[in-house]
Amino acid sequence: MRPWLRHLVLQVLRNSRGFCGSRGQPTPLPVPQKIVATWEAISLGRQPVPEYFNFAHDVLDVWSRLEEAGHRPPNPAFWWVNGTGEEIKWSFKELGKQSRKAANVLGGACGLQPGDRMMLVLPRLPEWWLVSVACMRTGVVMIPGVTQLTEKDLKYRLQASKAKSIITSDSLAPRVDAISAECPSLQTKLLVSDSDSRPGWLNFRELLREAPTEHNCLRTKSRDPLAIYFTSGTTGAPKMVEHSQSSYGLGFVASGRRWVALTESDIFWNTTDTGWVKAAWTLFSAWPNGACIFVHELPRVDAKVILNTLSTFPITTLCCVPTIFRLLVQEDLTRERYQFQSLRHCLTGGEALNPDVREKWKRQTGVELYEGYGQSETVVICANPKGMKIKSGSMGKAFPPYDVQIVDDGGNVLPPGEEGNVAIRIRPTRPFCFFNCYLDNPEKTAASEQGDFYITGDRARMDKDGYFWFMGRNDDVINSSSYRIGPVEVESALAEHPAVLESAVVSSPDPIRGEVVKAFIVLTPDYYSHDPEALTRELQEHVKRVTAPYKYPRKVAFVSELPKTVSGKIQRSKLRSQEWQK
Repeated sequence: MRPWLRHLVLQVLRNSRGFCGSRGQPTPLPVPQKIVATWEAISLGRQPVPEYFNFAHDVLDVWSRLEEAGHRPPNPAFWWVNGTGEEIKWSFKELGKQSRKAANVLGGACGLQPGDRMMLVLPRLPEWWLVSVACMRTGVVMIPGVTQLTEKDLKYRLQASKAKSIITSDSLAPRVDAISAECPSLQTKLLVSDSDSRPGWLNFRELLREAPTEHNCLRTKSRDPLAIYFTSGTTGAPKMVEHSQSSYGLGFVASGRRWVALTESDIFWNTTDTGWVKAAWTLFSAWPNGACIFVHELPRVDAKVILNTLSTFPITTLCCVPTIFRLLVQEDLTRERYQFQSLRHCLTGGEALNPDVREKWKRQTGVELYEGYGQSETVVICANPKGMKIKSGSMGKAFPPYDVQIVDDGGNVLPPGEEGNVAIRIRPTRPFCFFNCYLDNPEKTAASEQGDFYITGDRARMDKDGYFWFMGRNDDVINSSSYRIGPVEVESALAEHPAVLESAVVSSPDPIRGEVVKAFIVLTPDYYSHDPEALTRELQEHVKRVTAPYKYPRKVAFVSELPKTVSGKIQRSKLRSQEWQK
């Protein structure tokens, strides 16, 4: 164990009762809180990052020891359900045992070495979490992918990353087989299945049952690679974002404590797909703080299933993307069947949250909704920590250790109130909780920097109190008759109308104004039969009232669905291209 943790953990093992203060002296923190405080101080930039760090060894195995010493509530560390009565619960000790067995599978049958890359394309099955931890133990770099990936998507990712192994499920295996011959680096294919073996594949569950339980965790340096994420590709081909053992392993401790507000007693459910970065954000927020990760298999998004699950299980903390909260508030949350007796804290991120959704959720549940903002390249950039005053529609204040500013295209800091680029200061000191680079793409890495700042590609303004207000992606902003219009503000206004389930706002060419606002709208069921022309006028007048008159959508199209990336983000770029190619 690393020297910076050894002393604290040894105290636990020597004294199962922890610390007792002398009379008249302040009672010292219990040992688990001292350890978490150490991790949190590193996360906040108040203590240096250790030279060596491995999340499995230095966090999970530490909690296993604390658990054995009786220094953690009896909650499981991992709790999985599938909605049909099956459940899996692991303590930190059991998680350690199973992940060591999985590590032996990766290093044995798969022949993977430290630094090799492995794609994880699994639905919400317990094996995703096991293999993720096994990758940490072996130094294998994990590459999560969402289960909606097509054959083309899989081929691009396997070829670009040169992954040597992939693990997936029965439903995706045929897609991998269809393109694996064109991926020369791919050496082993692991299948998570209870059925008979598939030609050319290794059955992970069978190998796991037979694997030994002893495994020596690799001693990794803090800057060694941990994971590669492919960006969502809203503009251009997806890029490979590389994170280190410490950037994720320690970078989320503070936000997990302050924004997600987790303790050892909490049970945290994030409905995200395993291929999204938010699945990793959950893992690296919850487990350092000793909280339990709750997972529902949730084969498809179903508002009633989510609400029933919240009513059935003692979930204390919930995180969903705004799209799901928009669906949830369409239900009657005051019905007797929905009793969220344990729920105390809710979060959202991934796209802008409409103020109307937040207000409806709070009004119907009594629980506040805290928004956060970040990217694949970062940890949490801005957030509304619990206890901080919320300004509805704002994504909160800069979250430490980041220095977040609004800058112009030359990298110059703009005064409060002016719209510009959301930027993170990276010079003279680059924050440790930051991506290493865009792999194999030095031009893109260089282009993301301007002066002393990393440019996120998002536009916002910061008010005099330090709150940030998201305007849209750089290439999403609409310039109509010299007025700059952020699509998010128009979409938020539309979301307040009961006819609008979701919308996407883009620029559309106009011979007089250059471009105008066009809204693509998915209607709620109650408005399917309404007259389109009358409803268009009604929505236009609504936006004029809620925002400035010049921001209303001069063009409106009612559609059955919006184009989205595999990670669920609306692809405004496709709609915009469609408009300008006409």
